Amino acid sequence: MASSSNLDIPGKKTPGADFGTSLVASFKSSSPLAKELLARDLAELEEYEESDDDAYADTRRRRSRGRASVVSDGSDHGDEHPGPTLYRRPSGIAFGTIRPALGPGGPVEGPILTKAERNQSRDAERSLLRDNHILPPKHHREAQKPPSLLSALYARIFSTKVPRRDSDAESPPQLVVSALETDPLLGGGARVEEEEHLDEQWEAAVAAGVIRTTWQREAKTIAIYSRSLIVTFLLQYSLSMASIFAVARLGTLELGSVTLASMTANITFYAPIQGLATSLDTLCAQAYGSGNKHLVGLYLQRMVYFLWLLIIPISLVWLNAERILSSMIPADSAVLAASYLRIILLGTPGYAAFEAGKRFVQAQGLFSATTYVLLVAAPTNMALNYLFVWKLGFGFQGAPMAVAITQTMLPCLLFLYVWKVDGSQAWGGFNKAALRNWFPMVRLALPGCIMVVAEWFAFEILTLACGRIGVTTLAAQSILVTVTSTTFQIPFPLSVAGSTRVANLIGARLVDAAKTSAKVTVVFGVIVGLFNLTLVASLRYKIPLLFTHDDKVIELVATTLPVCAIMQLFDGMAAVSHGLLRGLGRQEFGGIANLVCYYLIALPISFGLGFGLNWGLEGLWLGVTFGLLIVSLVEYWFIWQSDWDQIVKEADDRNTSA
Repeated sequence: MASSSNLDIPGKKTPGADFGTSLVASFKSSSPLAKELLARDLAELEEYEESDDDAYADTRRRRSRGRASVVSDGSDHGDEHPGPTLYRRPSGIAFGTIRPALGPGGPVEGPILTKAERNQSRDAERSLLRDNHILPPKHHREAQKPPSLLSALYARIFSTKVPRRDSDAESPPQLVVSALETDPLLGGGARVEEEEHLDEQWEAAVAAGVIRTTWQREAKTIAIYSRSLIVTFLLQYSLSMASIFAVARLGTLELGSVTLASMTANITFYAPIQGLATSLDTLCAQAYGSGNKHLVGLYLQRMVYFLWLLIIPISLVWLNAERILSSMIPADSAVLAASYLRIILLGTPGYAAFEAGKRFVQAQGLFSATTYVLLVAAPTNMALNYLFVWKLGFGFQGAPMAVAITQTMLPCLLFLYVWKVDGSQAWGGFNKAALRNWFPMVRLALPGCIMVVAEWFAFEILTLACGRIGVTTLAAQSILVTVTSTTFQIPFPLSVAGSTRVANLIGARLVDAAKTSAKVTVVFGVIVGLFNLTLVASLRYKIPLLFTHDDKVIELVATTLPVCAIMQLFDGMAAVSHGLLRGLGRQEFGGIANLVCYYLIALPISFGLGFGLNWGLEGLWLGVTFGLLIVSLVEYWFIWQSDWDQIVKEADDRNTSA
């Protein structure tokens, strides 16, 4: 994984090992900055150990014992020949209060598989070998009558078996037939023998190019990947949506102001924090994967300190937000938005710690940790909003109070999970080294920060433009942003799932299977887009009633929602195209395409239609809709023209050098 010999897990690599790096290897980062920082930190800890510093020596001993246990357990993630791993849970990262057009870029290094996950990988590979008629079926059937028309139709639609081709007669013979599958009376030794030969079977099948997949299998896999992610994303988004619902009934001015405040918080705090924290996706995963688990805790501390330091200049901006915003929007809206920002400032340290903490647990493969935290925090946040805004009569100020308390609660809940459930093995204690070596971490973090901020800023510009039109338009904009951001929580998790699956198959050198998976993901994206389109269009007069009873706002939202409904189709298509580019390792093109289409096409069209032709809010959203159409078409064209065999070769080179 790392160039330094100190980072290599001992073990002899078997001749066929290169074929076995499908999932984990496809996500390994070859970032020289990450390697440099990891090696530098290890070297410093070595020096402290030699100087008999008790704290560092004790940490070093714990690391050594951890590495020894990993290597000695061949069934876990440190065995000398990990074998093929066609299993990975997509990252459960949620992006907070507003939709990013493209998530943090780069194929980040994923966590090493746990024993349970490795067993799932084995099951997936074994199932693929059966579907390709390389292994015998799991259940041998006695000779029976031909299937009925209904059962044959059912098998045709839902069976994951790859249809036999004429050329299959010339396929390589089965290398190993598991005794366990042919004779259920044999003991456990047969399973051991089967596991020993599964790698060899898989590698030989991949090398011979006989592994294919079906749309049924890919649809099932992507659906399983997506379902938990959708729940996680919706839960995290509900934290900000609850504030909008809570203050919406207070009045049109309050409704517009809370959205303006949220957007300002996004562009000045949430987006930079989330973007900077993406560097831990690489650093923590590399440290954990190399066996130096205590460094995961070190990088967590370093990032938290860095993010807390950034809160100081951010707080100066927020404390003076009224004067800044009043120069761009009506004074009444600026006053309320500034008061919102001043109150949620109290919750920013907790939010920053939680963003770093998410990467800490995800680097260890604990993706469900944040979901459990949100299952507690999201309902609590809704209850607090109701209590403060309506029950206790705090009014508009009650919403940011609920947000600040919830954000402070998030890292506390995550800490309890790590302490009482799982994840503490990567915590080496508080370390003075966290106050040094920040520069490589910052250099690694800046690209992710710039990517997220640049895309979120486009939506901030639209909101500020609506504020200049009037209070009613700003209130309508807040409803439209909330609706489209909520519907986006379905196609974006789907794109994460598709990205993961395509990257898996690319890493396994299964080009045809990767293309099949990509096509299935595109179809899913269109289906989700059409579903959202139908939902938004059919409820265009019902949706605004959830937020307000102001007739002018309701009419303006209902008039603009058909445009937003059409946007849903292109939004789903664009989300999937972004995900496929990430899976192929071509996210740089996606970033450029997004920036060009948003800033050189979408926003100029929006302003031209909205202000030049006086189309108002409809014109502003038409520009965004056209921009999404263009970016999706450009990206699909790029994906179609890409040399997938070359992409596989590049992935191999990247994994070999990692």
